[in-house]
Amino acid sequence: MQPADEILVKQSKKGDPDAFEQLVKRYENKVYNLAYRFLGNHVDAYDIAQETFIRLYRALPRFRGESSLMTWLYRITVNVCRDELRRQKRRNLVSVDDKNPDTKNNTSYRNYVDTEVSSPEEILERKEFCSEVRLCLYNLSEKHRLILVMREIQGMSYEEIAEILQCSRGTVKSRLNSARQVFKEKFKWT
Repeated sequence: MQPADEILVKQSKKGDPDAFEQLVKRYENKVYNLAYRFLGNHVDAYDIAQETFIRLYRALPRFRGESSLMTWLYRITVNVCRDELRRQKRRNLVSVDDKNPDTKNNTSYRNYVDTEVSSPEEILERKEFCSEVRLCLYNLSEKHRLILVMREIQGMSYEEIAEILQCSRGTVKSRLNSARQVFKEKFKWT
């Protein structure tokens, strides 16, 4: 049985590197996936995940446990992603899609394709569909993309999203509805 987050946080605050390593292993895939879905680039997502855990390590002494560690970690990840987007905009290098996806870390698309279809034509069509969804998602505004990723891809509850974004549940629902409408208007699949 794995120790609870609270125990690992307490041990990490006392300087136990093994406890912090367990936290990283527990959440690295979730952080990476959120960053990838937000930025659309495996290299950037990897860098974001590293930066997120560096910030977590530095900020851990200030963590009071008022929210769950996962919520706090997602908030850090979102902030690091936003910082990266601002940096990319200044350089005019915003990536729309990763040209060479690392299929090892792209499990949600791969598993969806592998388990839902059987013929090569269906597999190709499913991959093209996923690519179109991804392209449309990355062409949304940061605000719309973030809320859709958190709710529709990460499966977070309205309460979790509200806590991470530090807004009301009603605001989350409103933003999500708006994001869904914009996505629906932009998504063209025939």
